[in-house]
Amino acid sequence: MNRDKSEALFKKAINLIPAGVNSPVRAFRSVNENPFYVKRAKGAYLYDVDENEYLDYVSSWGAIILGHADEGLVNAIKTAVEDGTSYGACHPGEIDIAELIIEAFPSIELLRLTSSGTEATMSAIRLARGFTKKQGVIKFRGCYHGHVDSLLVKAGSGLATFGTPDSGGVPEDLAKHTYVAEFNHIETVKRIIREHKDIACLIMEPIMGNMGVILPEGDFLKDVQEMCQQSGILLICDEVITGFRVTYGGAQHIYNIDPDITCLGKIIGGGFAIGAFGGKRRIMESVAPLGDTYQAGTLSGNPVAVRAGVYTLRYLRDHKELYDLMTQRIELMRDYILKIAKKYDIPYYINATTGMFTGFFSTGSVNDYEAAATCNRKAYERFFKQMLSEGIFFAPSQFEASIVTLCHKEREISKTVDSYEKVFRAMASQL
Repeated sequence: MNRDKSEALFKKAINLIPAGVNSPVRAFRSVNENPFYVKRAKGAYLYDVDENEYLDYVSSWGAIILGHADEGLVNAIKTAVEDGTSYGACHPGEIDIAELIIEAFPSIELLRLTSSGTEATMSAIRLARGFTKKQGVIKFRGCYHGHVDSLLVKAGSGLATFGTPDSGGVPEDLAKHTYVAEFNHIETVKRIIREHKDIACLIMEPIMGNMGVILPEGDFLKDVQEMCQQSGILLICDEVITGFRVTYGGAQHIYNIDPDITCLGKIIGGGFAIGAFGGKRRIMESVAPLGDTYQAGTLSGNPVAVRAGVYTLRYLRDHKELYDLMTQRIELMRDYILKIAKKYDIPYYINATTGMFTGFFSTGSVNDYEAAATCNRKAYERFFKQMLSEGIFFAPSQFEASIVTLCHKEREISKTVDSYEKVFRAMASQL
């Protein structure tokens, strides 16, 4: 596969942009590869500047669900642009999208729009601290909530301990207020709550999507919710990835939990930059100008992003049966892939839910951070490169979800399975 034009663009970019990219994972460094440059996208496919075609399982990191350049969505966007690209003032679309989200998420009574998922989680943390008058935050190791200073921490050697900065520029005085627990290990949450009385909130992805897809086990989410309620800790559900992806009402609908605050992004903008946080009225009324917790943004509620979001959410609302179809397709593909892995004696394990899955090079199940972290990353590097040469684009990291859209149909499943057959056959002698 020739990528000469992409290589030339990357060489130019590294002199203009840090590492040549505007988000670290796009640099392909964890798989020792250089990125390709996208020229256009349609349906389930990307086309690079060298006119190579890629079946896309990144889907803009979960922002795309209808498929690239969906005709109805494109027409809605064109109309929106003709009406103006940004107002800095109130417009009816803000009400439309708020009504759609609140209808889909019973836990949300009031909603505030932002320009990204990171802004949503950042604002939710600030709101929780302002409402409770406490500083501490519990998060789970491996859960990514955007590049927010207080959430860029790691656990260290203990199961649940003070956070230390996981990024340069994050003051330890700030990071020390973040406590890190282990997903699917409720005893680590109990320990933190027992030892620290300054906790404002617990933030979690109800389904992990940034350590690969990791599903909650048993009553884990229910137990977390109960412990938060008993301790006066606000529960924040980060559904930036799972919201409107795993089902119309998000993961909280599937697992029947009732968070105090929910964060959304990605799908609610139909591919445009947007985010939102919302929750119980008594809490959200603390947001300025009603309360003293400040949040603002020049492009919050951008009319083009909102129009794209309204179109997307209305389509999903009116075609909820498509979620079952996505589930069936992923399950079918998973079954085929696991048979191929067994055929070639490849240690491979797949976690999947509606609209997203992750294949781990692991000899056992992957249900927490430790299991994910011990997967064979070198095997994933070989897998990524060989799949890319077959025209299949998976995330350039073992620890990202593979994203399925409504355009990943029987043809795409067949292409994917055939490519797995070729790649696993080639890898069999390497593992």
